[in-house]
Amino acid sequence: MRSIVRLRTSALAVAALAATAALAGCGGGDSAAKDDKSVTIWSSIDQPVQDGLNKVLTEKAKAEGITIKWQKVENINQLIMQKIQANDTPDIALIPQPGVVADIVKRGKAFPLDDVLDMDALKGSMTPGTLEAGTVDGKLYGLLASMNVKGLVFYNKEAWDKAGYKAPASLDELNTLTEQIKADGRTPWCMGIESDTATGWPATDWFEELIAKTAGPDEYNKWVKHETPFDSDVVKTAAAEFEKLMFTEGNVLGGRKAIASTNFGTAGNPMFDKGGPKCWMYNQGSFITGFFPDDVKSDLDNKVGLFGLPPATAGGDNPVVGGGDLAVMLDDSASTKTAMKLLSATDVGTEAAKNSSFISPHKDFDVANYPNETTRSVAKVAYDSTAFLFDGSDQMPGEVGAGTFWKDMTAWIAGQQDLATTLKNIDASWPAS
Repeated sequence: MRSIVRLRTSALAVAALAATAALAGCGGGDSAAKDDKSVTIWSSIDQPVQDGLNKVLTEKAKAEGITIKWQKVENINQLIMQKIQANDTPDIALIPQPGVVADIVKRGKAFPLDDVLDMDALKGSMTPGTLEAGTVDGKLYGLLASMNVKGLVFYNKEAWDKAGYKAPASLDELNTLTEQIKADGRTPWCMGIESDTATGWPATDWFEELIAKTAGPDEYNKWVKHETPFDSDVVKTAAAEFEKLMFTEGNVLGGRKAIASTNFGTAGNPMFDKGGPKCWMYNQGSFITGFFPDDVKSDLDNKVGLFGLPPATAGGDNPVVGGGDLAVMLDDSASTKTAMKLLSATDVGTEAAKNSSFISPHKDFDVANYPNETTRSVAKVAYDSTAFLFDGSDQMPGEVGAGTFWKDMTAWIAGQQDLATTLKNIDASWPAS
């Protein structure tokens, strides 16, 4: 969960730091000539993920005569920009936001990786779209080291199999399945967007996923940059799909009126009610299994099934939305370059995968390293996708992605304003520059 919150709040830090852009210095790091055979790495990733990556990287680096000093820090997005101003940066930083990577590059403080890493090997190894996430002005500056996956529809495996339901291959089939479950006298969907001061973010995830599926990666990226406005057919098409699934009477536990007040963390738990599922499907990120009841968490493979939110057309373009941590090189010494090469290896996540929520961005990663079939199923959704797209709201200016997008979606879902007003309000909040 912390990684999701970090992704959600990172946009706020980006917005706050944008005002300091004019103070940026030039050049890539002041320690280019330094090579004391030690490499410092900073990250804000979950501790078990860091521990696993660090264990393998340290062993690999030791064989090269290099010492790894990996430190966990809070809110690395903000801290790294402060340290850049002070010329006091680590050698490598794991950044959970492509916009922050681009900001570091604009300040001339990151080194490109194209001549450091085996790009041909990475293009064959990495999940489609992950290299693009860290590319700025045609050069790779951020290498995805770990990822999380969204757009996953979870269900009660035992009840699902007994009912004979099948994972849909298209959005039309998802709607047909929804109607079938309802016709069987059941409630198809669990849904909740309440999250204290961050209420609304689960709705933005839904929109990101539906825009990716219905419009494709190129249109998705244009929308994220506001080259395509919210008040556009691209967004309205996604909204119509969301309305059909979530607002149709009988589709959601508690009805539309309950969505805004139902906490996202517990919204899926009625799937596992002792008397049988009170709702049958819950769309969330890979982290949500940590919020399921204890008896479910202790037996995920037998109790939980999942499928990826399907593409618009069966067999068609099928991007997936998610997040992750991009390794950025802030020093160009030989030791740092070597550490970066080691960090890019497919097997660097072997230990992290066994004991944490880690998902490798390498589609040739040995899935036997994952601790259970549930995690392997999550990874398969990403590896089978046609493109990996970074969370859209986290890339938008903070006042939009973690502001009006959350607030106005909540107001619309709660029935306090219509869709047209909602989309116009979000567009109007976009900063002029």
